[in-house]
Parts: sequence; C-alpha cells; structure tokens
Amino acid sequence: MYWLELLIMTLYTGALLFIFAYSISQLSLVYHYKKAVKKGQIKQPATVGPDYEYPMVTVQLPVYNELYVVERLIDAVARFDWPKERLEIQVLDDSDDETVELIARKVSHWQQQGVAIEHVRRPERKGFKAGALQYGMARAKGEFIAIFDADFVPQPDFLKGSVPHFNQSKDIGVVQTRWGHINEKYSLLTRLQAFGLNTHFRVEQNGRFQGGHFLNFNGTAGVWRKTCIEDAGGWKADTLTEDLDLSYRAQLKGWKIFYPPEIVAPAELPAAMGAIKSQQYRWTKGAAETSRKLLPQVLKAQLPWGTKFHAAFHLLNSAVFICIVITALLSVPVLFILNLSDGWGMLLNISMIFLMGYVFLVIFYWNGFKNDGVSFWQNLRQFVPQMFMLLSVFLGLSVHNAVAVFEGLIGKKSPFIRTPKFNIKTTKDSWHGNKYFSRKVNPLTLVEGLLSLYFSAGLALAFYFNDFALLPFHILLSLGFLLVFYYSVQHTRHA
Repeated sequence: MYWLELLIMTLYTGALLFIFAYSISQLSLVYHYKKAVKKGQIKQPATVGPDYEYPMVTVQLPVYNELYVVERLIDAVARFDWPKERLEIQVLDDSDDETVELIARKVSHWQQQGVAIEHVRRPERKGFKAGALQYGMARAKGEFIAIFDADFVPQPDFLKGSVPHFNQSKDIGVVQTRWGHINEKYSLLTRLQAFGLNTHFRVEQNGRFQGGHFLNFNGTAGVWRKTCIEDAGGWKADTLTEDLDLSYRAQLKGWKIFYPPEIVAPAELPAAMGAIKSQQYRWTKGAAETSRKLLPQVLKAQLPWGTKFHAAFHLLNSAVFICIVITALLSVPVLFILNLSDGWGMLLNISMIFLMGYVFLVIFYWNGFKNDGVSFWQNLRQFVPQMFMLLSVFLGLSVHNAVAVFEGLIGKKSPFIRTPKFNIKTTKDSWHGNKYFSRKVNPLTLVEGLLSLYFSAGLALAFYFNDFALLPFHILLSLGFLLVFYYSVQHTRHA
C-alpha cells in the first residue's frame, strides 16, 4: 500500500510541478508585457506615406468545403485598399462539394470588376492546408503572402496596416496581427473563447515579442515574406499545426516575427461544442507533434537561455492538459491518502506550493482582461465570473485535449480535421441543418459525463473528511466536465 501511495503522490506532485513551471513562463510574459506598456512600446502603427512603394502581395485563401462562409471571405479580400496592379488573390480550393461552384461564380464576379483573383484547384489534395499553401506559393507572384482562413473577414485597410512593417528590417519574415471576434456575444462559449484568445494576443504575443522570445504565426491573419518561407523549407504537412512548425523553423534560421497589436482581423468563433473540440484537437495535437519534431533543435540551437526556456514551454504548452488530467484524477485518491495515512505532510506542503501555478495563470488572464479605462472593482466584478467559467470549461476539455496531446507525442498520425464554420453573428442565427456538423456523440463525451460524477464525489469527500483544501479544484472540475458533457450532447441533438 505504501508504494502505491508513494506512486500516487509522486505523480500528483510531479504534474503540479510542470503546471507550476509553465505558469512561471506565462508570468514572465506578463512582466514583459507590462514593462512594454509602461514604456509606451505596445502600439507601433505602420505608416504609408506618399512615397511608399507598394510591393506585390499575394493573398492566399485556403478553403475546403466552406459553403457557408467562403463568399463572405472572398468579398472582404477583394475590397482590400491596395493598388490592383500590385495585388493578386488565390482561392486555394480543395473542396469536393457545391462550394466549388459557389467559388467559381464569386471569382468570376470579381474578375469582371478588374480584381486579379484566381480559382486554384489542385489535381490532387495532398498535405491538406499546408499542401494547398505550398502549391499556391509555387505560382505566387507576390513578394509578400497574406493568408486568411475561411472564418475571417479582414478590413479593407489590412494590408496597409501590416505590410509596411516589413520595411523596418530585412530580418522580419512574418507580420502577425490580432484576431477580432464578430460573434463574441453569441453565447457563453463564444464569450469564453474570446476571453482566452484576447489574453493570448494581448499578453502572450506581446510578451513574447517584447521579450525577444520566439512567437508563432497563428495560421491566419498574417503576412509572410516569401523568401522567408522558402528559406525555412516551405510548408510541411507532417504536423497538424503547419503554422507553428514553419514559425519555429523560420526563427531558428534567424527570421523575426513582428507583432503589431493595433491591427485587428475579425473572425467567427466556433459556436458549437463539437466545433470547439475539433479546433482544440487540431491545435493541441499539432503543438505536441511540433514539439516532438523541433524541441531538440531548439534546445541545441545557439540561443539565450531565456529564449530556450520560453520556447520549450511554448512548444510543450499542450502537455499541460496531460498534467491537468493526472492531478485531477489523482486528487480524489490524494484526499484518502492525506486523511487515512500518515507521513505525507511534507509532500502535501510541497504540492500546495505548486498549486500556486493556477494562481499565476489567473494573474496572466487578469492582465489580458482588465480595461484600464474602468475602475478596479468594476473590472473585478466582470473578471471573476468569466475567469471561473473559463477555468471550468478549460478543465472540462482536459481529457479530450490530453488524448490529442498523447497521440501527438507518440507520433500517431491523423488527418487534418477542419473546424465547421456556421456564419453565425447574432443569437438569431443558428447552425441547424449545417451539413458539416457531426451529429454523432463521441464516446469520450460519456467519459466526460462520468468524470463530472467522479469529481462530485470528491466534493462529498471534502465534507466527510472535513478537508477543504481541494474543494475549489473539485468544484471547477465537476462543473467543467458537466458543462462540456451537456453542450456536447445538446449541440449534437440540435444540429
């Protein structure tokens, strides 16, 4: 029994240690962000003077069966405020449904308006999004390449706000912009996603940029220097996050990623739990695949130790979900051990220190949320319930994401899973009848429902033992898994 207890406590404490170390890296980014804010270094608007020489820009739109949103995307890009003779648009269409005809009609319309837009159809769909981008790049005329996913609706001045930044240095290989949200207020799930993404762009991307650390192209709403893509080895399809992969390969070659947060590219957030899970699966598994591929190169590279530290935790950030699952599942046995066995007081004290990692993450999100134009107490009243719900859903998705991470780390391959798009802006809109939305309930959803009951038992044990140290954790876990289970079933039933 002692050895079982030792194993449980060691795994529990070890997982908390990783979460703690990861949270330290995030806290460091908060420091860099706040330091830059204090010095007035955050906003760096581009200038397009009368003597500005407009370079040739290719806009790539990789799409696959985007019946509901592709017209919106093409219309937005066709209206870019950029000299027509210095702009070409590639609709990289891998669709195999009626989206093909829809794109053909829309492309023809804009061609008649004098827009240099091309409907590109590959002879064979190899390499998914990465393959499409690489195929398009081979025929691209632009010195710079802007990329937009189908759920984005960029503003007409996007290129004027981003492309001129390349003139600051020949080492700038990418300009990444901030995402906006056209349907943020649609539901609880869209509000929570916006909350998380806003913190990523406001604190994390700014912190990495200002600290001189590696950051990533977010897959869309950014502009690449074509020579940078070529020098880094081009787009590769051996991971599900081709954007993170190429970002790191480029930075290992000496290229820089520039991040101007004042440029916002609006996009549609996934409104259904199934769509969120598809997106999370691709992001987390792809990050694990990229860490497996590139982390050894990062650690061997001639880089400052701080850059290596942040790059390592950046590449391994999805592994946090495995650690969360370990601490969550073991937290109930830990309650039994601490209250029925002797001799674990010191290890308990250590694990309690490591639980501070969750507090550091709250600080991280607080800095991403707070509005400087609003009083502290007003910010706090809005922040607390959103942070509570974000943590709950974050924990509720941990098993789903941990499975994806594990598959990525062991090298199990899977096809590129697109996130269903709905063209949803207001509460009056619905995804009912959307042909791309799966109506099957994943068996893992049942596990999520059972885990909600499991952690509810942990709540009962807190009162039985009169030990409330893990009570907040179990509240978040039981609620989080319940919400994920509920939304997964509810959204599938109403698809």
